[in-house]
Amino acid sequence: MRYSIEVEREVAGGAVDAADAAVGRTDAAVARSGFKMASLVASGMLLSRIAGLVRESVFAHYFGNSNAADAFKAAFRIPNILQNLFGEGVLSASFIPVYSRILGGGDEEQANRLAWTLCAILSLIVSVLVLIGVVAAPYLIDAIAPGFKGPKRELTTLLVRILFPGAGLLVMSAWCLGVLNSHHRFFASYTAPVAWNLAIIGFLLFYGPRRSLDRLAIVTAVGSVVGSSLQVAVQLPQAIRLAGLLRVNFRRTAEALRAVLNNFVPIVTGRGVVQISAYIDNLLASLLPAGAVAALNYAQILFLLPVSLFGMSVAASELPGMSRATGSHEEISRLLRGRLNVGLRQIAFFVIPSAAAFLFLGDVIAGAIFQSGHFTRADAIYVWGILAGSAVGLLAVTMGRLYASAFYALWDTRTPLKFAVIRVALTIALGYCCALILPQVLGIDRRWGVAGLTASAGLAGWVEFSLLRHALNRRIGRSGLPRTLLIQLWAMALAAAAAGFAIKIHLHGHGPKLIALAVIPAFGAVYFGLAWISGIQELNLLLARILPRSATGERG
Repeated sequence: MRYSIEVEREVAGGAVDAADAAVGRTDAAVARSGFKMASLVASGMLLSRIAGLVRESVFAHYFGNSNAADAFKAAFRIPNILQNLFGEGVLSASFIPVYSRILGGGDEEQANRLAWTLCAILSLIVSVLVLIGVVAAPYLIDAIAPGFKGPKRELTTLLVRILFPGAGLLVMSAWCLGVLNSHHRFFASYTAPVAWNLAIIGFLLFYGPRRSLDRLAIVTAVGSVVGSSLQVAVQLPQAIRLAGLLRVNFRRTAEALRAVLNNFVPIVTGRGVVQISAYIDNLLASLLPAGAVAALNYAQILFLLPVSLFGMSVAASELPGMSRATGSHEEISRLLRGRLNVGLRQIAFFVIPSAAAFLFLGDVIAGAIFQSGHFTRADAIYVWGILAGSAVGLLAVTMGRLYASAFYALWDTRTPLKFAVIRVALTIALGYCCALILPQVLGIDRRWGVAGLTASAGLAGWVEFSLLRHALNRRIGRSGLPRTLLIQLWAMALAAAAAGFAIKIHLHGHGPKLIALAVIPAFGAVYFGLAWISGIQELNLLLARILPRSATGERG
């Protein structure tokens, strides 16, 4: 079943969908609607990310950049392949467009059959893969972290075997998220990971003072599995209510399943390609001096915060609405362009200052969150260097998520796959050169090669984003951000960073928490103050969501 925007003329269900499809809808109305849905996703993600940062802060307190930390971080990445290949992103891109279109057509019974049939298929596949992962753990360690030897390798193998079942549960959590998001229930699905984080935090705090690092790593892995169960339990009751009675019918859902699987295979392939890149990064980091793997993971946690809050939130909230778009080719193209441009403005408004903060204030951010116990000031500076490399491609990665969602809404999953392959090939080639060769050429410590990994990934991200934008613009017409807006946002962000940097220098020698309490609010005050003076629309939308009523008397 192929998507044809020239032929399909369905009537979208629900007030939000009808409004989205209306030809006369204004850009301001699109912005308000899009910002509202994105803010729900972002709010849920924010709570989840805050819990995640607390988790990592506690983890860093007990583990620092030790061998046990390296083992746990590497072990966590291996079973996490299940969640990445069959989890939230894949189901969102393959299942939500088909499921939402059936719901929009008013056939709720058929939509329920599709949801439950897919759940049955997913459960079987994931169960088999979990079993394979547990059995093949030693071989996976050899492939992913060949630099690990002796007790470190043995600990990593044991942790992989403990963590695999939890990763399988998180895939089922992603099925719940797909159902909830299709019904515009964004908040509950994105706050569910809070339960997972709280379980790990609880295990760390209870067992941390009374266990060796190796034993604590094992206990923390058990806590992760317990947390995965809680994350599913938080979403499952509401997902069951929305999906209706349990109906598994392969024959009556064959056409819809075929559409999901047609989307699923390229997306899984693309995720697999991206995973290869991630694991090669991990492999290269394992060949660098001790602590590189853990530091890379600490930096990635911080990097993913703006990606999730300001990139994934917009992409996730827009996907169901874009998927239900109906009308002629020009009508749908006009709607997609409008939603894209509004979404890109929202992303840029928040991501550009995030990139500036990573470049100039990364040590303040890392110190505020992680610096405690075994995690020292030197570790914070190390993570800052890695974060600065990540800032190179931060804007491209986040905007690329929205462009990929537009392709998924058109049931085109192969174009993003093709460009993902190009990005990964560039990341691998550049990453090898920047991580292992460039430090020797420059005569710097080999441990800084991990910063080369993140910078090279950023350059490859810009290539992928440019390809995505060019291909989609050829299909729906010109989209993108005006240069004047980009220059304006960067000028405001750099001014805010300069103010924060000056305060950081002035408070040098004080504790990391105190410095952060002075620097980060000042950075935000300067940026948002300049945005208010400049009349930036996105700030007005943000204030309308925060305040009970906007200046015009309308509710945000």
